Order: sequence, then structure tokens, then C-alpha cells
Amino acid sequence: MKGIKETYFGRWLGDAIRIFNLELRHVLHDGGVMIIFVVAGFLYPILYNFVYKNGILEDTPIAVVDDAACSDSRRLIREMDATREIGIAWRCTDMEEAKALLQQRKVNGIVYFPSDFGDRLAAKETATFSIYADMSSFLYYKNLLMGSEFVMLHEINRIKVERLSLDGLTDQEADASVNTVRYEDVNPYNRAFSYSIFLISAILMLIIQQVMFYGMSMSVGTMREENRSFASLPDSLTGRGVGRVVLGRGGVYWLLFMIIGIYVCCIVPAMFGFPQRGSFWDILVLLALFVTVCVFFSMTWTTLVTRRESAFLLFLFMSPVCVFLTGFSWPTTAFPAFWKGFSYLFPSTFGCQGFINLNTAGARLDVIAPQLRALCIQGIVYYILACAAVYVENFVLKRKGVRSTSTLPESTF
Repeated sequence: MKGIKETYFGRWLGDAIRIFNLELRHVLHDGGVMIIFVVAGFLYPILYNFVYKNGILEDTPIAVVDDAACSDSRRLIREMDATREIGIAWRCTDMEEAKALLQQRKVNGIVYFPSDFGDRLAAKETATFSIYADMSSFLYYKNLLMGSEFVMLHEINRIKVERLSLDGLTDQEADASVNTVRYEDVNPYNRAFSYSIFLISAILMLIIQQVMFYGMSMSVGTMREENRSFASLPDSLTGRGVGRVVLGRGGVYWLLFMIIGIYVCCIVPAMFGFPQRGSFWDILVLLALFVTVCVFFSMTWTTLVTRRESAFLLFLFMSPVCVFLTGFSWPTTAFPAFWKGFSYLFPSTFGCQGFINLNTAGARLDVIAPQLRALCIQGIVYYILACAAVYVENFVLKRKGVRSTSTLPESTF
């Protein structure tokens, strides 16, 4: 009877462990890859949080140019000044003065009322006023837009009630006609409209995917530039052992990024006081599945990387796209068919959605079951593709008569 070391499973496990050790040594001895993993993995989340630390901005200073000089424009200006988002810092005589203040950074926005604003309202025509925001920070634009829209909506309802009252309705009847269905705006997961909570919840999971893909791309690009191969397949396996190569190499990145992932998803939010409503164990389950899929995803697509510097272009080009495709800033139901299908290629699409529901909204695993199922399907597909990529590269190398410099010796496990 054969001992376990002589069985197929024993040899399979022994080769997988040796491939794991080989890949771990390679990663630890590659200074560039380690810098990416350490600096980007551990410092990038902190840097991002510091950039958006002041996620709540109050009384954004703006300048007002009131060419209308009527009671309606003055009332809107008072109401804007009373909002939490906007503070009237300057009242200018013309737009040139307001532009100069904006260029000097004394104000972060301009509100302009044209001379016909009051006349149009009196004639029951559509009146307009314009806002100009300093786009050096999205928070300035957000505050100016939100503050002015709140005031505008309130003013529209007031004008409707006033006009209906002039037509003979009582104030109560006019109010009931305008506000037929009363609503209350409740935002339970981000009551203060903090931009940092809104953004960072989606960014954290994306950091894991992008850093892993970036580092693995650099590693594969370095191997190819040195005429080496990632297809570390022992010659004795004759093509049947690609699974152990994928799992052996992938185990290194899975272990490293589970540590990075716990730090990113659990420690960083606590450091900056972000809401953490989800169970740690639920987040850990999602994280383990997400990191697994990211490993196979990265191993699949890095097979197309031929040069070390290619990772820089991929990272810069794909990061904004992946952020948008998570659906945190634009509902996925409004995506065109192409972009919705394209988003299914990335683990971050479902990982970010699941993490936002767990950590920010306090959901349970059964609530994010659709995202978990999608990640499982992605994992199976990318595992098969990663195995196919290793097999094809190893086959091509053997046809060329080139022996991979990372090929393992015969297993003696």
C-alpha cells in the first residue's frame, strides 16, 4: 500500500507547498512589489482618508451678484445664507468683482441673479439664477449645489401656494394642493451627508483589488523581461498539475491580502471613526471570498502583461472606471447594457456593494447573497481561466524548448 507521500494527492500537495515557498521568496525579494504591497496596501488607505478627512463642510463662503435687487432675490439670498451648506461672504456689484474674489480664493462659489429675475416671477414666467462653483474640491460644488437646490425647491412650493391663493383658494387648500403627498427626507446611513463616508466605503475594497493586480503585474512583467515564466509547472506533471501552480502561487497573495484586507476594512475605518455597523465575522466571510476571487482575477489578466511598467498604465486607466462601475455614485439600474455587462468582469463591483451593505448599512450575509453568489461564479470562472493561462504558457515554453527558470525539481514530498 502506498504511503501518502507517494500518492497523487501527496505529490500534488507537496508541489503546491513548494510552489508556495518559491513564490513567497520571489515576492519578498522583489523590492518593487513589496513597496507596492506595503506602501499602497497599508499607507494608501490612510492617505485617502486624510485627503477626505473633512468630509463635512459647512458655511462654504460664496459671493452673490444681485442684479435683480428685488424682494424675491433678497429672500432667496437670506434663505441660502441660513442653510448649513452656504454662507454669504460677499455681496458684489458685478460679476467681475465676484470672479476676482473667486480667483483669489476668498470665496468658493458665486450665485448670480439676472436683472429680469423678479419681473419674470411677477409675470408668472420661468425665472433663473446661476451658480458657479470652485471645482478645486468636490465639496465646494456639493455644498453650493445642495444649499441652492434646497432653497429653490422651498421657493417653488411657496410660489405655487401663493399663486393658488390668488386664484381664490384658502391657504390650507393651496398647501394641500401643492403638497398632496408629504415626504420626509431620511438618510439613515449618512445623516450628515459626509463625502468621506460616501466615498471611502467603496474605495476600501477597490484598493485591495487594484493593489493586488498592480503588484502581481509588476512581478509577472519582471519575470518576462528576464526571460522567466510564471508557469512554474514541474516537468513530471505533463500538464495535469496546473491547479497546484495556481493555488500554490495564489496562496501567497491570498495570505498577504487577507492581512491587508483586515487592516483596510476593519482597522482603517475604526482609526477615522467611520460607521462600522456590520458584524466582523460577516465582513471576514465577504473579505475571504473577495480576496480569493481577486487572486484568480489578477492571475488571469496579468498573463497579458509583458513589461513591468505596463502596470502603471493599467492602474491609472482602470481605477476610475472600476470606482464608477461599483454603482456607489450612480445606480447600476441606470447603466447602459454594455457597461453593466462590463462591470461583471471585476470583483470590486460586487465586493464594494457587499461591503457597503454590511459595514455602512449594517446588513447581514443573507442580504448580500446576490453579491456572494456573483463572487462565487467569478471565482470559478477566473480559476479555470488562470489554470488555462498557466497551461498554455507552459505548453508554449516546451514547444520552444525553453525551460522555465522557476521550474521545480522532482518532488520528494
